[in-house]
Amino acid sequence: MKKIWMTVGFVLLVAAGYSYLKYNKQDKELLAHQDLENEVDLEDEIIEEIEEILYGITINDLDITEGLVGKNQTLSTILSPFNVPYQIIDELAKKSKDIFDVRKIAFNKKYTVLTPKDSAQAQFFIYEPNPAEFVVFRLDSVDIYKEAKPMELRKREVAGTITKSLYVNMVEQGVTPDLIDQFADLYGWTVDFQRVHKGDKFKVIYNEKVVDDHVVGVEDIEVAYFEHLGTPYHAIPFEQNGEIAYFDQEGNSLKKAFLRDPLKYTRISSRYNLKRFHPVQKRYKPHLGTDYAAPTGTEIRSVGDGTVVESKFTSANGNYIKIKHNGTYTTQYLHMSKRAVAAGTRVRQGQVIGYVGSTGLATGPHLCFRFWKNGKQEDWLKEKIPPSAPIAKDNRMAYERLLMEKLDQLANIPYAGEEQPLLTSAE
Repeated sequence: MKKIWMTVGFVLLVAAGYSYLKYNKQDKELLAHQDLENEVDLEDEIIEEIEEILYGITINDLDITEGLVGKNQTLSTILSPFNVPYQIIDELAKKSKDIFDVRKIAFNKKYTVLTPKDSAQAQFFIYEPNPAEFVVFRLDSVDIYKEAKPMELRKREVAGTITKSLYVNMVEQGVTPDLIDQFADLYGWTVDFQRVHKGDKFKVIYNEKVVDDHVVGVEDIEVAYFEHLGTPYHAIPFEQNGEIAYFDQEGNSLKKAFLRDPLKYTRISSRYNLKRFHPVQKRYKPHLGTDYAAPTGTEIRSVGDGTVVESKFTSANGNYIKIKHNGTYTTQYLHMSKRAVAAGTRVRQGQVIGYVGSTGLATGPHLCFRFWKNGKQEDWLKEKIPPSAPIAKDNRMAYERLLMEKLDQLANIPYAGEEQPLLTSAE
């Protein structure tokens, strides 16, 4: 009998243990399911809290309309379909002049309109005057501000051999015209880029400014090299007397008192000639200037610091400007479509003073550039302008260290089609 009760007790104990394990497992599964539901709910809450941002504006509750400015479109014609009252548009136009003049809204530029989902009237108008900036017009509070897009710097190392021209060969490697202008200015008094030869070589290191994966500009050249007819020319940036200038391998300055050309990289169509046949007057007469062929509207820049002594129009010269640089040198810029500075204005080297045109006695758009030395007109292309000061003795050791660093950088850039040179163990 005792054994029977012991057996029954054992069976009951096993059954109780099984029940405990079974229901404990169910409880754990239930709790786990509840925890999972709580996690899902939490994730839903997190998802609901994520803000979508466009142009620095939270757009979760806004409808987005994007477009390009059409021909002859204005702020008023763009916004009228979005139920923006004319009074608000007029107030925006008046208030925005110091930030962005709405009269400069241009064809084919991108704009975005943001409208609340529960309203038919737009709340924001965003206009992009260029790839790097945008202007926000807040329509409900008549507020206007300009912002810059996030920008990154992308280092580029480019090397090539001239087969056509410096401009064409650099463009083929994705170099922007702004960088080509910078490169040509560096060597303006050292190399005549109108007469480069096939087989001449170039190398350059610089940073591109990139916005939305588009190049919007370039920084100053970090180091450059040009080989003309086998002769090497280096351009090494170095700060001296509080100013960064470029020097060659011997420490001589590449900077001169004047830029080599009054236009950015362009083509000389006619040179200084005492017996040129005039294309308009149909007779032989001296051509005392240098003609630069360029499209109408191309920027004309002052070759040096100076004061504008004449800014006027004549039947022969058209719109022209004359600048006195010092007691020795004076320059003149003829046939402009438009003048940008008035007489008496103090201008700096490289400053835009007007735009290429064909006013006066001209058969087509070009700039006639004239140069006086001690009151006498001279051939600008044959003039030897003295350079700025070389590397100072006290800076020589620092410059030599920088020079070696830059030469190593250049040596490790392969020319297009060549293999990358091996790096040294130190690199």
